Amino acid sequence: MTIQTKLFGNIAVDNEKTIHFENGIIGFPDMKNYLIIYDEEKGDKAKISWLQSIEEPGFAIPVINPLLVRMDYNPTVNDELMKPLGDLDPQEMLVLVTMTIPAEVKNMTVNLKAPIVINAITRKACQIVVENEEYLVKYPVYDILKSKQEKAGE
Repeated sequence: MTIQTKLFGNIAVDNEKTIHFENGIIGFPDMKNYLIIYDEEKGDKAKISWLQSIEEPGFAIPVINPLLVRMDYNPTVNDELMKPLGDLDPQEMLVLVTMTIPAEVKNMTVNLKAPIVINAITRKACQIVVENEEYLVKYPVYDILKSKQEKAGE
């Protein structure tokens, strides 16, 4: 199957790479199937990737590994919220946070309060709200990412 996306043009959907959210993501409960789209040149080494909806090809949301913006990120999660993922070894878990990138890019933020957790083996995923008070819904990241980019010489 191929979908025509707004941001990436035609994309072939590989069912083995489809990520399934039993309950959708927060604010979009009816969109349950996604692909992760990486920068073609950097592959899965890219800092920012995209969660592309399969049901709604016009919808894609930028995501990033939270450890790239907050090295001490260690959310406290109610085990009940993780049940949709099945038995999960921490080594099989991919954690991403959603980004907001407004027209004024210096105001970009990530949502540390509601990470996306993916079982890399089964491709089941869920978005959960963590218990940690210190994690913000709008955590500013522009300066952090710019500093990392300058250090890497990109």
